Amino acid sequence: MYGGIVQLACPTHRMSATPTTTRPRRSKAAAPDAARSALTPERWIEAATEVLVDRGIDSVRVDVLAQQLQVTRGSFYWHFRDREELLRRVLQAWRERATEQLTLRLEGAHADPREQLRDVISLPIRGRAAQRAARIELAIRAWARRDAMARQFVDEADGARIAYIAQVFSSLGFGVAEARWRAFATYAYVVAESQIAAPIAQLQRAERDRFIEQLMQLPLPG
Repeated sequence: MYGGIVQLACPTHRMSATPTTTRPRRSKAAAPDAARSALTPERWIEAATEVLVDRGIDSVRVDVLAQQLQVTRGSFYWHFRDREELLRRVLQAWRERATEQLTLRLEGAHADPREQLRDVISLPIRGRAAQRAARIELAIRAWARRDAMARQFVDEADGARIAYIAQVFSSLGFGVAEARWRAFATYAYVVAESQIAAPIAQLQRAERDRFIEQLMQLPLPG
């Protein structure tokens, strides 16, 4: 809290004395407290995610983040017990944003399962937000190849996403097992499209999406 400064007005006809202004002393703890309050846990998580994407998991360290955020290392421990807790929070934030919230948006956007399937397949081409999401996903998957905790979060995300797509195919009339296989194939396509950044992959992407959408709804030969 910042206290207001009360100014006392002096009568204009009395100029015999110059009023003395007493400046409030600034507490030495004010600056650190202000830094801690300004930097929320979410800001640390965002900074950690940015470093993860740009430099890899080995660079996600307390000293690196503190330097990037221009605060002391002690500010970190105001919000987190240790680096491990921060890393877990990074993964939790990714799961909530890229799986839980995304699934809710897809489910609520359309009642028609065909429209839902179209939305799923077109996810990789949805502008800068999709490009950033793909970069985060790539960094987390690279991390998961060498870390058990990250691997668990990725496995859970994959499972939840495939389960949602399988529900879409079930709504289209496919049996449980077949809906699952079609969901896996669709998800594999979406992940691949989001990770391939070569110029050739950008050509005719919308046409490929329409092809996959139609292919995944074709009945298997009898």
